[in-house]
Amino acid sequence: MQFFKDLSWSSFTAGFVAVLVGFTSSIAIVFQAAQAFGATPAMLASWLWAIGIGMGLTTALPSLWLRKPVMVAWSTPGAAVLASAGLAGGYTMGDAVGAFMMSAALIVLAGATGWFERVMNRIPVALASALLAGVLARFGLAGFAAAQSALPLVVLMLLTYLLGKRFAPRYAVPATLLFAVLFVAGQNGFAQVDIPLGLTVPVFVAPIFSFSAFVSLALPLFVVTMASQNLPGVAAIRASGFGDERAHGGDAGLPISKIITLTGLTTLVLAPLGAFSLNLSAITAAICMGPEAHPDRARRYTAAVSCGVLYIGLGLFGATIMAVLTAFPKELVAAIAGLALMGTIGSALAAALHKEADREAAMVTFLITLSGVVIGGVGSAFWGVVAGAMALAVQHYRPAKRQA
Repeated sequence: MQFFKDLSWSSFTAGFVAVLVGFTSSIAIVFQAAQAFGATPAMLASWLWAIGIGMGLTTALPSLWLRKPVMVAWSTPGAAVLASAGLAGGYTMGDAVGAFMMSAALIVLAGATGWFERVMNRIPVALASALLAGVLARFGLAGFAAAQSALPLVVLMLLTYLLGKRFAPRYAVPATLLFAVLFVAGQNGFAQVDIPLGLTVPVFVAPIFSFSAFVSLALPLFVVTMASQNLPGVAAIRASGFGDERAHGGDAGLPISKIITLTGLTTLVLAPLGAFSLNLSAITAAICMGPEAHPDRARRYTAAVSCGVLYIGLGLFGATIMAVLTAFPKELVAAIAGLALMGTIGSALAAALHKEADREAAMVTFLITLSGVVIGGVGSAFWGVVAGAMALAVQHYRPAKRQA
């Protein structure tokens, strides 16, 4: 099979790092969202099963089919919105599931009609690149901030990464992760956790549809997912060169509208089991779509497939694998994410600041996105693009002159 011929240690490691970063960085928010609706321990495990299977299938299968990396994740901002609204509104799990399905239907509509992709096509490259850099830079900063509590570990990882980039660039990230794990193991730094064994059993919850849940849960979940997740997700795709392969001598790029439709349909099917919102990824996409995954762009899809397979395993053995991942020190996770994303951050900043005429607008987008500000429940990625577009308009708009 061609996949196994294309697979390499660097691409598999990129997939593993994406799973490690994706789950450990925000799984607590997902659990808070589930508990806000009165989830039992069995329902919590079912949520992990549903989002693991959903992300895995929508990542691995399209990547294999298209031979391009398709990266899907859950909506972390969406989970935060659900956690807040669930506690304030007194909604049941049935209400939540109904809201998940209504939000998913709106996402399907956005993908099937192609309106979201048309909006993205109007965003200048400088702003899209600045958006991506702002989203990723927070992880880069957190990686080095981890030195405050784990200086020897972070210094070891940085030196390993730099030496790897000089002498064996393809294996820089795998080597960094390996040495970090060995160092932590030698220091007995892994958390002591009970590791349960066995398959996760999904729990079906019948949906309850109401106008109140639509306004308070479904609509905010849809808006936040599109603005704070799919928007930077598309930026990540285009910044890595997979938005339009023809620029690299290949065929057309990833079918963004179809992928968004697929995430909506998958959420719609798996919502009664706990899949609250699936969407394009930005953080993990940057890890699997960048040169650290594989120097050959045509083989980077193997990183996404590896990530998808690991997601499926995480869903099937959710409690077991989650316990293993939570044993990793948070400093190791933060540092490996920051180092793995450095190349993509640098490339995105270079593209954002390349044209002097667009530089100020790009910096506005970058800084607002990096700030993490939330206004009206909508995250900084959306407001960064809005402010950047306004800056471009102020600087370059010229009213058309009327002919005499």
